[in-house]
Amino acid sequence: MPAGRASRTIKIASRSAANEATRSLRARLARSQAPADGLRQQERAKALRSMLEDLGPIYIKLGQLLATRPDIMPQYLMDELANLNDQARIDPFSVFEPVIEAELGGHWRSCFQEINTERPLGAASVAQVYRAVWNDGRPCVLKVQRPGTSAAMLGDMAVLRKIAGLIHRAAPHLCEVIDVKSMMEVVFTAMEAEADFTREARNMKDARKAARHFKRIKVPKVIEATPRVLVQTFVDGTPINRLKDDDLTDKQRKEIAYQLMGFMFRGYFVDRAFHADPHPGNILVDQNGKAHVIDWGMYGKIDRNASLILLKGLVGMARGDGSALARDWIKLGSLTPWSNSTRFANDVSNTIPYWANATLEELNLGVALMSIARYSTQRGIQVSPLISLIGKSMGNIEGSVRFIYPKLKFDKALSRVMNDIAREILADSLGVDHGMHMLLDFVYSFNNSSSQMQSVLGDVTTGQLGLNVRTNLGDPLGPRRRQRLKHHVSLGSTAAAATAETLIRRTLGG
Repeated sequence: MPAGRASRTIKIASRSAANEATRSLRARLARSQAPADGLRQQERAKALRSMLEDLGPIYIKLGQLLATRPDIMPQYLMDELANLNDQARIDPFSVFEPVIEAELGGHWRSCFQEINTERPLGAASVAQVYRAVWNDGRPCVLKVQRPGTSAAMLGDMAVLRKIAGLIHRAAPHLCEVIDVKSMMEVVFTAMEAEADFTREARNMKDARKAARHFKRIKVPKVIEATPRVLVQTFVDGTPINRLKDDDLTDKQRKEIAYQLMGFMFRGYFVDRAFHADPHPGNILVDQNGKAHVIDWGMYGKIDRNASLILLKGLVGMARGDGSALARDWIKLGSLTPWSNSTRFANDVSNTIPYWANATLEELNLGVALMSIARYSTQRGIQVSPLISLIGKSMGNIEGSVRFIYPKLKFDKALSRVMNDIAREILADSLGVDHGMHMLLDFVYSFNNSSSQMQSVLGDVTTGQLGLNVRTNLGDPLGPRRRQRLKHHVSLGSTAAAATAETLIRRTLGG
C-alpha cells in the first residue's frame, strides 16, 4: 500500500506541477508582469489547495495546519489553504452496505427502524453520514467509513514520513527550528480516530463528561461503535455560522460563547485532551440554546507539563505580560545555537499590549498566537510541534464563537473558568498517583545522591579528590592570589577529610 500511495501522490503532484509550469509559460508569453503578479499568486494558491484536496484527508489536515503558520507560509497561501474543503463525492448507499455488514453482522438491518439512504447528511473523504432511526426509536446518525480509507491513510502517513525524512536531510538548519517530523506525528496521532471509529467513540464519551460542567454545551451520545461504523444520537441543530439574528437572545449568545471557550480551556488545561477541529460546521445550536459539539475524529492530547506552561503563557497574554509569555513559549519549544531569546522577548513585549482586554472583533486569537510562532522562528527558537495543533484548535473555536458573540473578551473568558481550572489542577497534584510519582522521584534522587556521596568520600579518604578552580572573570592568577587559593583549597580538603572520617566512623559504629 505505501508504494501504491507513493505512486498516486507523485502522479497528482506531477500533474499539479505541470499545470503550474504551463501557467507560468503563458504568463511570460503574455509579457504583462506587473498586473499579473497578484493573479498568478492566487492561481498558484488555488492549485495547491486543489492538489491537497485531491490527495485526501491527511494532506487536507496538514494544509489546514499550515494555514495557521505564518512562520512557514506566505500570507497568500495561508488565505487560500484556510478554504480547504474535505467534502467528497456522494457515493450510493450500496457502496457502504458491505462495510456495515462486515462491522455489524448479517443482521445489521434489524438494528435500525429506518435509514434515509437517498440523501446523506454529509459526504467527506473519510466517511459518509446518514440520518436514521435506531431499533428502539431513537433518532440517530449513521457514520460509515469509505472502503479502503484506513489502509489509504496509513499509506499516506508512510509516504509523508519519508518526505519529512528527506526534508530533514536536505535542510537540517531549517528543521532545528521547525521540526517537520514531529509536527507531522502530532497530526497523525490526532487523526487516529479518523481511521478507527472506536477511538472517536472514546473521545466522545470523555468529552460528554467534560461537558457536564457547562449547561449549554452538549456532546452526542454513542449508541454503537466499531472500527468502521459509528452510530450516535441525532442533533437537530443549525451550524453556529448559519444562525439568524432572531434565533437566539443576546443572553443566550453570550452564555454559549463563554461556555464554549470555557469548555475548550478545560480540555487544554484540565483534561489535557481537546477537540482539534471545532470549526463552525462542527458546532450545532438547537432551538433550546444548547451548543452540540460534533465530529470528534480529530482529537489532540497534551502532557501535564506542557499544559501548565501553556496556561501560564496564556495568563501572561491575558495580563499583557509579554516577558512572561516569551519565557513560557521558549519552555514549550527549545533553543538552538543561534537563538536570540532577548530579541524574541522584545518582539512579544512590543506586540502584546494591543491584545490585552481586546474583543474578538479586535483580535483574532488564533492569528495572534501563531504570530508569536513567526517571531520565534525568526529568532531561531524551535516551536513546539503541539503549538500547530493547539493554534488550529484555538483559531477554529475563536472563529466559531465570533459568529454569535464577537464582543467576547479572551481575558474574561479565561478568568471565568480560572478558579475551576486551578482547583482541578491542585486536586490532581495532590492525588495519589501524582504523590506516588513525586515520592519515587525523591527516592531515586536520594539513592543516586547517596551513591555519589559514597564515591566522593572514597576519593577524599584515599587522597584522590581533585578540584577544578576558575576565577569569576577568567583572569590569570598572580603569585599572591595563587598562594591564598592554595591555602583555601588546603583548608577545604582538610575539612572534607575530617567530615568524611566522622561519617565513616558513625556508619561503622566506631
